[in-house]
Amino acid sequence: MYPPPIENLIKQFSKFPTVGPRTAARFVFYLLRAPEEEVKKIIEGISNLKKEVKLCSFCFKPYTGKGNLCEICYDTTRDRTKICVVEKEMDLEAIEKTKKYNGLYFILGGTIPLLKKEPKKIRINELIERIKDPVIFHLFNASIQEIIIATNPTPEGDATANYLEKKLKPFNVRITKLGRGLPIGGELEYADEETLSEALERRK
Repeated sequence: MYPPPIENLIKQFSKFPTVGPRTAARFVFYLLRAPEEEVKKIIEGISNLKKEVKLCSFCFKPYTGKGNLCEICYDTTRDRTKICVVEKEMDLEAIEKTKKYNGLYFILGGTIPLLKKEPKKIRINELIERIKDPVIFHLFNASIQEIIIATNPTPEGDATANYLEKKLKPFNVRITKLGRGLPIGGELEYADEETLSEALERRK
């Protein structure tokens, strides 16, 4: 229907989360009409994203700068007895904005698909490795005593939380979940700070 360069770019944009072919086509035609300077800035931004942004060796949070740890894991004033396990980067940022949590994080990178029995793509094994020995991942003076499972209150999020709870049960740590101040089916990144704060305080 469209020339090959347009079709190819539509296919690439369609791979983005929540972006279908129609939205992808809108992106492509926006770029086609945009001034060349604006398109260059977008290309440069994507290039810099891959060159300059790293993932924290402990929590997988994206960061820039030197060293192996992000600014949160590097901060020695944080409570290194707690890890808050979230699905994605935006959930971490949402909790940080509440200013009610001062511990560490771990980004799973998704949830367990309900139609599959075993998770393959999310970082459950990586989480277990970091609980066993944080020093291997450049986090010193840590003694994990509580793991807060902060997955979203969706069917996939609940399934992931239950699976995590079973996998972490053998460890000598307290396992808690966010309180149900969050609406069922909602997502942390869209929750207001007050609701998230209450969910943190009511964890059990």
